[in-house]
Amino acid sequence: MTFLEPGLYLGRVQMPGGGYPRVVTIRDGQLVDITSSAAPTVRDICEGGDPAAYVRSAPGEAIVALDAVMANAVAKEKDASLPTLLSPVDLQAIKASGVTFVVSLLERVIEEQAKGDPAKADALRGEILTLIGEDLSQLVPGSDAAMAVKAKLVEKGVWSQYLEVGIGPDAEIFTKCQPMASVGHGAEVGLHPISTWNNPEPEVALIVSSRGAIVGATLGNDVNLRDVEGRSALLLGKAKDNNASAALGPFIRLFEGDFTIDSVKAMEVGLEVRGEDGFVLTGHSSMSQISRTPESLVAAAIGEHHQYPDGLVLYLGTMFAPVQDRDGAGKGFTHKLGDVVTISTPALGALVNTVNLSTNCAPWTYGPRQLMGDLARAGLL
Repeated sequence: MTFLEPGLYLGRVQMPGGGYPRVVTIRDGQLVDITSSAAPTVRDICEGGDPAAYVRSAPGEAIVALDAVMANAVAKEKDASLPTLLSPVDLQAIKASGVTFVVSLLERVIEEQAKGDPAKADALRGEILTLIGEDLSQLVPGSDAAMAVKAKLVEKGVWSQYLEVGIGPDAEIFTKCQPMASVGHGAEVGLHPISTWNNPEPEVALIVSSRGAIVGATLGNDVNLRDVEGRSALLLGKAKDNNASAALGPFIRLFEGDFTIDSVKAMEVGLEVRGEDGFVLTGHSSMSQISRTPESLVAAAIGEHHQYPDGLVLYLGTMFAPVQDRDGAGKGFTHKLGDVVTISTPALGALVNTVNLSTNCAPWTYGPRQLMGDLARAGLL
């Protein structure tokens, strides 16, 4: 039985046999196809004046039971006669914000100091925490107090580019992947084969219109290669943007009624990693501990300085730093192929993905040009 709180949901599925992706919502336990010439993409709905009102009243056709599709998405042997859940976004740019939680900030500093070597991380963690000796969680990034802490850290020789974006005036905003390159619930997520130290990042992602309006939220896994980014922050693209390295889903929950941006700020996001070796890791990320408000992160991404005519998705970052030893004392956590990653929160459901190498995940072949061609052939453009 699939558990989703009552709410207004928006997503995408691929029907058996191919063709254009269908835009769907959930009504009475059914996935309902609401694709139309008025709004043939999720982007079009999110660009409307009132996305929630549109989805609530849009005519549609029930195509399959929600429970059947959700169960099939995570089944070992999938039923090819059922629709496949896709990432719930299409033409939007996919961006991410980094180092937005104090725990994440400290782990990034450790990665940098360790130069990508997980064996050094455990010792460095204790040294850096002792050296800093500050409760950074109360700092407002860019404030006089934050700049005073920065000066102290510089004096002690532990200034870092991660500290700069963690407590400095400017947020880190980067491109996670290209539009239509993200994967959805049940898909494999990819690790670049050069990486030997990596982890999931359980996050909330906001759906933002071209006007900068935040219209909804979904769950995301910002797959991260700790060894690659730790060697050099200039390798961020290699660490973050690989085939199947961005997961979103299972659905967008549109803001309506009591579900607002304040609901996002109060979310507790759970993480479970379950390995074929019997290893289980659990954790959580409390959105209340974020150091920059979601609105300020959106403002850092879109505005007069940068436009997104098709809107954007913005991962908000994570406080979860996996340090639980997996293969021996002091070795910390890293993924193994076959790990099943579940990211969940009651208001948004659960996003489940299985870890593989990016070179072995299904290649990204369906882009905006093919989408436009398929929609045109279907008479929807």
